[in-house]
Amino acid sequence: MLSLLRRSVAPVIFILLVGAIGVFIGGFVIFSDRVTTLDVPELAQPADGIVVLTGGYSRIEGALDLLKSGHGKRLFISGVHYSTKRSELQRVTGGDPELFECCVDIDRSALDTVGNAEESIKWATSRGYRRLIIVTNNYHIPRAMVELGRASKDIEFIPYPIVNTDLRQGDWISRGQVVRVLFVEYVKYVGALARSYLPENWSQFALDLVHRIRR
Repeated sequence: MLSLLRRSVAPVIFILLVGAIGVFIGGFVIFSDRVTTLDVPELAQPADGIVVLTGGYSRIEGALDLLKSGHGKRLFISGVHYSTKRSELQRVTGGDPELFECCVDIDRSALDTVGNAEESIKWATSRGYRRLIIVTNNYHIPRAMVELGRASKDIEFIPYPIVNTDLRQGDWISRGQVVRVLFVEYVKYVGALARSYLPENWSQFALDLVHRIRR
């Protein structure tokens, strides 16, 4: 009886497993096509503030251009390494010294995207900002939006993707390094998306577990 039950259940488990793998791979293709074809939004109206999530100087340079163009009152750079001096950051990004001094705030607390979201919301709330432009790489936009959406339901976030490599022709699939970067980010995005549906206590438990594993 037990062996018969095993034989009847095994095909079902196999089908479910194959289906889950298919959905995962299909989701990865959709995700990759989406992030590699993201467009820069038309900023008809200025936002209250601009937030850039660190991970490359090109992100900061893009955010500084937005600030200089008057698309936000202030710029918040989240996740700057503790050893990076303000003057050094201004120099390597080519930021205007006066603009950098008057209108740029730096966060050194955030260690990951979750921290970026938390610190950005603290900054925006302290200044009464309700509309933020979020600057980060195109492949990082979906996960950043999930984490920011979890951190606050009262603030409008406008994604502003930075594109370092033009992959609009769909040739990302033939570039091994690009596929690796996209796949790793996709896995992180799926994790963030899954965690966003968990109750708060379970979500915090999952986050603590991830931090322990990273250590």
